Amino acid sequence: MNDLHARLATEADLSTLVRLRDDAARWMLTRGITGQWQPGELDEDHFRRVMAQGEVWLAEADGRVAGAWELWWEDEAAWGPQPPVAGYVHRLMVNRTASTPGTGRLLLEAAEHRVAAAGRTHVRLDCLAGNTQLTAYYRDAGYRIAGHKEGKPQPGGPPKSFTLLEKELKSARRRAGVSGPP
Repeated sequence: MNDLHARLATEADLSTLVRLRDDAARWMLTRGITGQWQPGELDEDHFRRVMAQGEVWLAEADGRVAGAWELWWEDEAAWGPQPPVAGYVHRLMVNRTASTPGTGRLLLEAAEHRVAAAGRTHVRLDCLAGNTQLTAYYRDAGYRIAGHKEGKPQPGGPPKSFTLLEKELKSARRRAGVSGPP
């Protein structure tokens, strides 16, 4: 899995993104993680909207889809108005049938590199309040709890409460050699 390659998703990838999301939701449910995601919540139109307003990335390894994630340049619903210093990772999805352990961390690192390349200095994300496993996963990846958001609107479902997490990308601007928004 060392040859992970990430690219922007296209219209042709929409059904793959829906399948990845639904498979990830089923994987969570089989492990007793309820409330985070449900199969069937998001459709191709969801990913099409995100592509129009932000970025959706698809990662491949050994000729197979390894995972995907959304990258937004603002997230007022969770974080409120913010200066343009962060990228917001959403829906980090791993293809459990085609990936090796550690793939999720590689996807997260690829997202962090993209944020740094855009000249942003922080990566932010959120997970369902009370999902201790996922919170611990992100903390192990260097994220800190930055707060909580009660009643965040959800695509395809009722509002939920979330734990907000943030990671500072050390020397992001210097490494990327870029300044300003994407």
